[in-house]
Amino acid sequence: MPELPEVEVVRRGLDAHVVGHLVTGVEVLHPRPVRRHVAGPDDFAALVTGRRILGARRRGKYLWLPLDSGDAVLGHLGMSGQMLVQPPAAIDERHLRVRFRLDAPYELRFVDQRMFGGLAVSHGGAELPAEIAHIARDPMDPDFDDDLFSVRVRKRASGIKRILLDQTVISGVGNIYADEALWLARLHGDRPGLRLHRKDVVEVLAGVRAVMQSALAQGGTSFDALYVDVNGASGYFDRSLQAYGQEGQPCSRCGTPIARVSFMNRSSYFCPVCQPKPRARRAR
Repeated sequence: MPELPEVEVVRRGLDAHVVGHLVTGVEVLHPRPVRRHVAGPDDFAALVTGRRILGARRRGKYLWLPLDSGDAVLGHLGMSGQMLVQPPAAIDERHLRVRFRLDAPYELRFVDQRMFGGLAVSHGGAELPAEIAHIARDPMDPDFDDDLFSVRVRKRASGIKRILLDQTVISGVGNIYADEALWLARLHGDRPGLRLHRKDVVEVLAGVRAVMQSALAQGGTSFDALYVDVNGASGYFDRSLQAYGQEGQPCSRCGTPIARVSFMNRSSYFCPVCQPKPRARRAR
């Protein structure tokens, strides 16, 4: 699933190509990607057609396009969603779901093979869609509160990796970048928040930002052809991963083989030496 850097790469592409343009027509080719728009595909198309796109914004892994009506097109890429800018004459992609015609020499296409992503109109959501108001700011947001994050982490008994994946505490951090940030901070994902010092939280946050900045600079992480930017180019940060997906490979710091364990129906990767598993506390 695309994580924050991948979604931010797409947002920047939308900002460069579709902001300021008028939507001259909308064609919904499959109803499932607009299933969260309860009024249906025709209403979705009617609300967006004739509206001008005023921006391209993001909260965590959600994207939204504010419209001059005060509404917004709210979107999530899911596992395989793509927002592509294409010439109208270009051959339709096999999994093209929604087409936005623009007053431009190109159009915006929402392509989604697995259809876990989706689009909807958020009524009055131009500033911040109500549907995602509960999601915390992400660590790249200039208004992210480091001190508040530290306080919240250190009050929790959950492991630090589970906390990093909680979108109500910090948004945009997924499995890949959590593992990478924890490797950078030399912390095991099972370390409880209650047992972290403030400097530990600061190091984790620094690790999250470092790995995300690096991924952004390289266009995101791609493991197959499903994640692409608006121009159809894949990211290549996977070449720089230190922990995630590196089971059995030597840790670049100490040479110990990277280990993998099951975690929340997924996997966690870590160095057993650099990131020692926390010892269980003895009962008193």
